[in-house]
Amino acid sequence: MDRKEIYGKVVELVSETLEIDEEEIDEGKRFDDLGADSFDLLELVTAFEDEFGVTMDDDSLEEIQTVGDAVDALVELQ
Repeated sequence: MDRKEIYGKVVELVSETLEIDEEEIDEGKRFDDLGADSFDLLELVTAFEDEFGVTMDDDSLEEIQTVGDAVDALVELQ
């Protein structure tokens, strides 16, 4: 899966989880600016892990602040 495909799926999952329009989401958006609280972030990480068949470790989770950060982390885990 290439970066563009991963980005598209991340946007879809963020939109579904946070119940916001996909148009509001871009790589530079911080999850907290999108209205995500700690529970939402946990739900998103679980969705990412399930969708992409990966495990995200705690250290990498602390570095994920934006949608682009999540995409980069998922690209590295592929």
